[in-house]
Amino acid sequence: MSRFQVYRAALPEVCAADPSRMAFTADADGRCEVYTWDTAARRSRQVTDRPGGTLHGAIDRDARVWWFDEDARGVGRWRHQAFTGGPDLPGLTGVPDGTARGLAVIGGPIATIGVGLDDSTTFRIGVRGGPGREVTRVDGPASLAGLAPGGDLLALTRTADSPAAVTVLTPSGAVAAVLPGDGAHGRLWALGFAPAGPDATLLLVREREDRYLLATWSPATGTVTHDWCAFDTQITARWYPDGRSVLVRQERHGRSLLHRAHLAGRSLAPVPTPPGTLLDAAPRPGGDLHTLWTDSTHPPVMASSAGTPLPPLGTVAGRVPGTVRDIRTPGPDGLVHTLLSLPEGGTGPHPAVFLVHGGPADHDRDAYDGTVHSLVASGFAVARVNYRGSTGYGPHWQGAFGEGVGHTQVADLAAVHADLTARGLIRPDATGLWGTSWGGYLVLLALGTRPGLWRAGVAVKPVADYAAAHAAGTGALRALDERLFGGTPAQVPARYAHSSPIRYAARVRDPLLLVAATHDTKCPAEQVRSYLTALETAGARHESLWLDSGHDGYDGGDHLAVLRRAVLFLDRELRPPRRPTPTGSPPGEGSAPPHRTALNR
Repeated sequence: MSRFQVYRAALPEVCAADPSRMAFTADADGRCEVYTWDTAARRSRQVTDRPGGTLHGAIDRDARVWWFDEDARGVGRWRHQAFTGGPDLPGLTGVPDGTARGLAVIGGPIATIGVGLDDSTTFRIGVRGGPGREVTRVDGPASLAGLAPGGDLLALTRTADSPAAVTVLTPSGAVAAVLPGDGAHGRLWALGFAPAGPDATLLLVREREDRYLLATWSPATGTVTHDWCAFDTQITARWYPDGRSVLVRQERHGRSLLHRAHLAGRSLAPVPTPPGTLLDAAPRPGGDLHTLWTDSTHPPVMASSAGTPLPPLGTVAGRVPGTVRDIRTPGPDGLVHTLLSLPEGGTGPHPAVFLVHGGPADHDRDAYDGTVHSLVASGFAVARVNYRGSTGYGPHWQGAFGEGVGHTQVADLAAVHADLTARGLIRPDATGLWGTSWGGYLVLLALGTRPGLWRAGVAVKPVADYAAAHAAGTGALRALDERLFGGTPAQVPARYAHSSPIRYAARVRDPLLLVAATHDTKCPAEQVRSYLTALETAGARHESLWLDSGHDGYDGGDHLAVLRRAVLFLDRELRPPRRPTPTGSPPGEGSAPPHRTALNR
């Protein structure tokens, strides 16, 4: 492997005053970094060059490029630079270092930022490069949702089901409105202020009665829920530049749909898009629509409906190996949907890897995935299961945890394993698990609670001891844990213990590769070390790989090391060398076809 590219596929951010100037992230010698893009010259310029890479970037109305200068723990500060280059300057001065909790720079030189501290979040406002005056500080995690074009209102969000899900403030800190998301109101999210119009209007999404509805708030009208604009699965939305209509992106059963909602006219129209997943879609000035589309066999493609030149993505060209099938397995709360990628050529059953998504508030999409590409090209089938708790299948599915945290999801993985085996698609004696973060947690829990069902596991940066992870984790993750379990480890200790992989470590009998990061603040290193000690004590067969990074790595070298180690580990454990077959005898079930191990470049 001579080179491994890493970046987060995303649409470029466009300068509001000059749409020909953009900022985007791309690969820089194996790291994710921020670049500028000049559409007139069709030329890019690298802005950041940090050893650990850079993910968060933006561009303001004056075409100043912003990025978050963070360390391996995700702690840092905002900085900016002129579009054409020059010195790196502080975004706002006098602001404590913390985690990125939002940036709003659409109002020219005025900037508003959110900074996550140990047990609180501070929101600051000021002229770019000048002192950041504190607007408010709230306990626990919160995020900046937007700044009104006139700079006279800003919105912050907390948990969607809290009595203060959304708070609207003036720059002086006076509360203009508190919008609840609890009880009969329904959970509530804020998506930003309209970029134009006579009044500052905040776009909202409300979950109510198993539906997601668009809503708006303004000082003149208060909150208006647009009941005519309802969806059965999760949505996000963006304003069109005129501030009169909204582009709605719906995530439904692993794929994306687009709609245009005209709020005044109370009409909803589909926006044509090919089958697959839209990683993002953004209306731009002049009627242009930027989209980032992919499916499981096509890497992301960036497009402009107006033909605007967009920066190159640098992805794998053309179609990648494999075919995709939708499998639906009966379960206690409905059909469990699996995206099954199969190697081309040859017949099943195939050795297989269950690639387990994290979250749990996330889902697997019909989208390109470099790990799927590598495994399928190596001769494995890959099952991506949208277990209960996943998004994209409606509120009931997302809230279904009938067997308890983790155990519900493992039950769905086991049911799909049985279904794919019965259909003759996978080999039960050659099937493994691979997951990252909460997906890695499910791998550990599955190996401990159902030993022997899967024959190997790869857990990357997992939760291994839930109570210990809660104690050492960030405020936002502690709040997530407490919503999942209904309290803290001190309040409901039995629930945490029941769902914690370390409780079942002595039962693990299938080989395990565990990858952890020394600076991980989301799945801390110490609780992983405790789990490894428990495996050692039990004599369980395992390997470990430690990365000198945080939870979210932007360095391609780390990704390559994990990918290489995991693919070779699974190849060795699930497809041991074939023994010679005696002359005249058919090959046994344990034999495997010749293959080559391919890694994403």
